[in-house]
Amino acid sequence: MDFVSDALFDGRKLRALTVVDAFTREALAIDVEPSIKGEQVVETMSRIKAKRGAPKTIRVDNGPEFISKALDLWAYANGVTLDFSRPGKPTDNAFIESFNGRLRDECLNANWFLSLDDARSKIETWRRDYNEVRPHTSLGWMTPAEFASSAGVNPGR
Repeated sequence: MDFVSDALFDGRKLRALTVVDAFTREALAIDVEPSIKGEQVVETMSRIKAKRGAPKTIRVDNGPEFISKALDLWAYANGVTLDFSRPGKPTDNAFIESFNGRLRDECLNANWFLSLDDARSKIETWRRDYNEVRPHTSLGWMTPAEFASSAGVNPGR
């Protein structure tokens, strides 16, 4: 998981928490808020856990939201290992960096967000397309949702 920053048409900032399953390549969540704290990361992970179960490991950088007591406690209580990348080494989490680049190129840079709700709607539409319509070569030309279903994983929709 990682963050992407952008802005609304009037310059107000927004942040998107991106959570991607490295096995299925599914974008499990892209939560958009003006700012996101550790407690909100926990809410997102709890929502994902309710649908899919807790992951064994979550790869994150050393941002304040990821080194928060709230996320550390949630991870400990759920038997999840937080795998922190080395400072200044985004290649330690290359998959999410690549995903975030695609999100930026195909959605954030391609849209003009009029409000927070407009941003959420357009980003969620892009996420669903990414998961349910677009085949991935790394998944044998299946969509992430098809691959997850074929692997017996409950698709994150």
